Amino acid sequence: MQATRAQLDATQVRIQARTGRNLILATLIGLALGLFMLFSLIVVKDLFMVCAAAFVGLTAFELAQALRHSGRNVPRIPVVLAAVSVVPAAFYFGATGQWLATLGGILLIGLWRVVLLAWKSHRADASSVLADVGGGLLIQSYVVFLGSFSVLLVALPEGQWWTLAFLLIVISADTAAYATGLSFGKHKMVPSISPKKTWEGFAGAGAACLGIGVLLSVLMLHEPWWFGLIFGVVILLSATFGDLAESLIKRDLGIKDMSSWLPGHGGFLDRLDSILPSAAAAYALYLIFA
Repeated sequence: MQATRAQLDATQVRIQARTGRNLILATLIGLALGLFMLFSLIVVKDLFMVCAAAFVGLTAFELAQALRHSGRNVPRIPVVLAAVSVVPAAFYFGATGQWLATLGGILLIGLWRVVLLAWKSHRADASSVLADVGGGLLIQSYVVFLGSFSVLLVALPEGQWWTLAFLLIVISADTAAYATGLSFGKHKMVPSISPKKTWEGFAGAGAACLGIGVLLSVLMLHEPWWFGLIFGVVILLSATFGDLAESLIKRDLGIKDMSSWLPGHGGFLDRLDSILPSAAAAYALYLIFA
């Protein structure tokens, strides 16, 4: 038993040295989150709203924390309140509720930061205060607004299947890009932003998105096979853009992961980076084709 454990530990060390993370733990956490998301989508739509509110709230708090560590005084309480409020507004009142709650959240964050000027420890010059409010605007527009499109989509007729479909394509893209990039990756895509992302990984992700897109289009969404190609290409581009956008933010902040809340993954935004813009893309495709 000791010899077997030593071999397993040595194997895990080699995997972690090559991948840069605890792959086994990351896989287990990913499966647990995926099963919970699947249950909420298929069984009870309202449960998905609760799930989405939790993810959006935690991700908004996480990004606010990262901005504060970089020197920006982004108020965390209004950021979380604004983030959580957008989800039920989008679910029950549609796009109108989504926009009003998002704009109201931005206003709340701005007013909260101005009120904080009454305390000496929070006083700063006008440009710094504007930058702090800009950090809150970034969180509301990037994390909250984009994430709420998944809630809008779920609330629509048969929207839960479209949400599940785009999530499966994003997961397939991430997995294929990771596997092919790790095995065959030689040519860097944008080393100044994401040094580990390669064109070989992008090609692997593209093949996975097209194949899974066609299967899901025919078997799950009951759309023509050619729509699966469109679906796959759009989600591939949106997922890649989201991944690179988060990498750029982390590079500007000088951090590797947004947090250590999800062992093997980093933070919530590290897992949702590809999903956020893909939710908006999937919602647009639903409105056009469904």
